[in-house]
Amino acid sequence: MNDLERLVRLAARAVGRHGLAHAYGHCSARIDAERFLVCTPVPMGHMPTDAHGTVVPLDGPLPDGVLGEVRVHREIYLRRPEVGGIVRSMPPKIMSLSTLGKTPRPRHGFGSYFFPSIPMWDSPLLIRDDEKAAALAEQMSDRPAIVMRGNGLVTAGESLEEAVVLSWYAEDAARIELDVLASGGGEGGPMITREEAQARATWSGRILERMWDYLTFGDTEI
Repeated sequence: MNDLERLVRLAARAVGRHGLAHAYGHCSARIDAERFLVCTPVPMGHMPTDAHGTVVPLDGPLPDGVLGEVRVHREIYLRRPEVGGIVRSMPPKIMSLSTLGKTPRPRHGFGSYFFPSIPMWDSPLLIRDDEKAAALAEQMSDRPAIVMRGNGLVTAGESLEEAVVLSWYAEDAARIELDVLASGGGEGGPMITREEAQARATWSGRILERMWDYLTFGDTEI
């Protein structure tokens, strides 16, 4: 458990350090088929090195002190046994783009990981009940991410490292989309094709590891 607790702390600080979250947001890692570990409810960039997080069961109520939207993590883990880590973040470009009713389109390499698009949960309200959390998880389905209109992003990966990297990729895809819109390009321009996405959205060649190293560089727990 000590290694998993350290991983959760590293992930939280990486998300905060790179501007993907501020006072709000949380991340978690699966322990086993029945439990996951969610980070301590403090600003992720300020995560203490002695924080232990909270173990959350998949089949019961949220433990005392756990943030209400952590029920989104629970519903995703319940439906997707392949998921090992989840990040709930507030990336600024994702937020801006979502207020236009848009999510990033697959225009560049990092966008290919979300082909053909990132779905949008079309509500800016916080998810504080089980019914809405389950509905969001159902809409997300087997996708790596879902945007919450005016309310941030959820990413899910086979590992927490992957979920963190996907958060950065999604924000970069939103940056590209906003740049295209600002240039007057509108909805035009070439998109990544299905065949290109299948070839480009790979983790081989230490792609995941190199981005994780970049995002965690300088952390005192490395």
